Amino acid sequence: MANIIRRAEARDIPGIMKLLVQVDMVHHEGRPDLFKGPATKYNAEELAQILADDSRPVFVCASDDGTVEGHAFCARKQIVGDAVLTDIKTLYIDDICVDEAVRGTGVGRLLYESVKAFAKAEGFYNLTLNVWTCNPGAMRFYEAMGMKPQKIGMETIL
Repeated sequence: MANIIRRAEARDIPGIMKLLVQVDMVHHEGRPDLFKGPATKYNAEELAQILADDSRPVFVCASDDGTVEGHAFCARKQIVGDAVLTDIKTLYIDDICVDEAVRGTGVGRLLYESVKAFAKAEGFYNLTLNVWTCNPGAMRFYEAMGMKPQKIGMETIL
């Protein structure tokens, strides 16, 4: 079956919602003190608003029959006129997920490379994302895609 990367549409909302639960559960299993599980960070109505917002492009990897096998939520970011930071345009990957049923089949690489190509075509300087240290598989994947740590968040639990 061929995979198609395209901008997400309203018909993709049920498949995206399924993936959002999978993302939450990975985080819940790694940090149950922070993530409730099973949950989604958006409801269907909020998701429809996001899909209509060009400043927050969402991409899906769909199979021939339209099944959503992966998604990438992105956000356009740019700080202008900051005293310290330059005015670069960043495409932030807010959420990326491949359905657990098809992980390891190249869907993640295809999705990431498509987002990267979109960012290049749109004139972005870089791609950024955050990854939880409790998700070592995701960390390895992003490193395999050529990403390098930009900054590290730290905590002390009291």
